Amino acid sequence: MVVRWIAALAAFVIVILIGVVTVGNFATGVDSGNFFDTEGANSFALIGAIALVVAFVVYAGVEYAQTGGFNSIAAQFDTRTIVLMPIAVAINIILGATVANALKLPIYLDSIGTILVGALAGPVAGALTGFLTNVLWTYVVPPPFQNGPAAAFGIVAVVIGVVAGLAGRAGWLRPRPNRPIGELAVGGLVALAIVIGLGVYAYARFYTVGFEFFNPESTDPLFVVIGWLIGALFVAFVVGFLGLLFIRRDLTVAYVTVLGVVTGLIAALVSAPISANVFGGVTGGGTDFLVAAFRQGGADLQTATFQQGLLSDPVDKLVTFFVVYLVLAAMARRTKARFPQGVRLLETDGAESADGSDWRGASA
Repeated sequence: MVVRWIAALAAFVIVILIGVVTVGNFATGVDSGNFFDTEGANSFALIGAIALVVAFVVYAGVEYAQTGGFNSIAAQFDTRTIVLMPIAVAINIILGATVANALKLPIYLDSIGTILVGALAGPVAGALTGFLTNVLWTYVVPPPFQNGPAAAFGIVAVVIGVVAGLAGRAGWLRPRPNRPIGELAVGGLVALAIVIGLGVYAYARFYTVGFEFFNPESTDPLFVVIGWLIGALFVAFVVGFLGLLFIRRDLTVAYVTVLGVVTGLIAALVSAPISANVFGGVTGGGTDFLVAAFRQGGADLQTATFQQGLLSDPVDKLVTFFVVYLVLAAMARRTKARFPQGVRLLETDGAESADGSDWRGASA
């Protein structure tokens, strides 16, 4: 398995480098009536798509050489997964468009569906969901939900889907309730420290004048309605976090917190160069304010986009992963178990062996 991912990553990087050097076109300038270079964005989106296809072919080729088939890939796309994927894509686009167009928040919320599919079905299914989201968001979805820069960030969405799939396979999203006080105290303190620290820092950097949830420049009533839904998600995040930590004593709160932050850091490292070199740090979302603020503080464009990503992405992925965990916790055991890797998301009553496998013997 590890060899497949290494081979796929190597192929992806090689194709990206060759494409950027030979056929990339990123110097046409900002379009009139637009805020970014459409030709450059389309060029990078195409290079990324080709690189992802090549990486997938290499992954599949290595699997076939190792096993004589494509069972690990095919197993992720059962009927339930195929039905869930378009729903997940719609969730990504609707919530992501609302945050970008109508809310004054330094986050994205455009990967809830990607992470849900990845956790339930696997990394390839999660990656495909993320990629389809961004491509459709740019080239198919009509205004006001359309997002021109999204396709160029398809690579980032793929990475998030892969991480979610691997995390689900490893059992990181499996409930661990009623853990011993000592074990819970360590994990709970780490989770609380990360959540409070990120929340305070994000608030201090973004809302220097005062808190505004809705963007005053947006008056679309549809976005207002969905915006209140997103507000409810944040309430669910806070209530669910505290309830799982202090009432159910669920140690997975710590797992999800660390997972969200680590995924956010990875996403920031991948997305920052795209934001800086393809879009000049301006992508049309609430995070543009942070890039401008860091530049006013003396940072160059590359540094400012990295600083913005390292602030926004961990906060965003922490909230996103936790919302997905609440969705998974609300699902019936039988429903989860019917998905390709749903058995790895089931509560095991603490019956884990030293190597991380559960009481059914399945590797977590």
